[in-house]
Amino acid sequence: MGGVPVITVDGPSGAGKGTISHMLAEHLGWHLLDSGALYRVTGQACLIEGVSWDDHPAVTEVARHLDVSFTTGAGGEILVAYKGRDVSRAIRTEEGGRGASTVAAIPSVRDALLARQREFCRPPGLVADGRDMGTVVFPDAPLKFFLTASARERAERRYKQLIAKGESVSLPRLLEDIQERDERDSKRAVSPLVPAEDAIVIDSSAMPIPDVFEQVLLEVKQKGLI
Repeated sequence: MGGVPVITVDGPSGAGKGTISHMLAEHLGWHLLDSGALYRVTGQACLIEGVSWDDHPAVTEVARHLDVSFTTGAGGEILVAYKGRDVSRAIRTEEGGRGASTVAAIPSVRDALLARQREFCRPPGLVADGRDMGTVVFPDAPLKFFLTASARERAERRYKQLIAKGESVSLPRLLEDIQERDERDSKRAVSPLVPAEDAIVIDSSAMPIPDVFEQVLLEVKQKGLI
């Protein structure tokens, strides 16, 4: 990792960190780590292999031997495969999110995926999107962001996304899921969801994505990373 610059973008589900991270990696021409996808694939792999999310030793084995690959589709979208099987859509469902949050609370699973995440750190640089990128995975990153937004705003964003995909969803249920997930992510014993001490916190509740990106880019320029 020495010498390769890393920018971390942490925050809760629906704060816009995935979109901002994609835009930033593309703008800089750097690699992108979507760490949430690794946890989502672990949860999905458990479903495929018939492993209960509550069976911690078995889930840890799945994480240790996770056969995952990331490729870019014709439209520029990130395609994710488990054992060669496309799971891109499956891991982005609400069940996929619940699976990710559940398996991510298992300390041995986080340990198993730590080295895998650090392998993404290659020249010319890395934008790392997740929940503990700045606190645990890349604590020495020269620039760290923590994106947040109110639970209500994040639920409404997710609701619009799912409706646009033709899925039938309930806004009150989505809000409840997000609040439960926030509770689980922030209270877990290992790598809780908190901003790094040196992170720049951005509340995107009332900010459109282009404004958030402009603020992020300004910080990147001031840090001399462009």
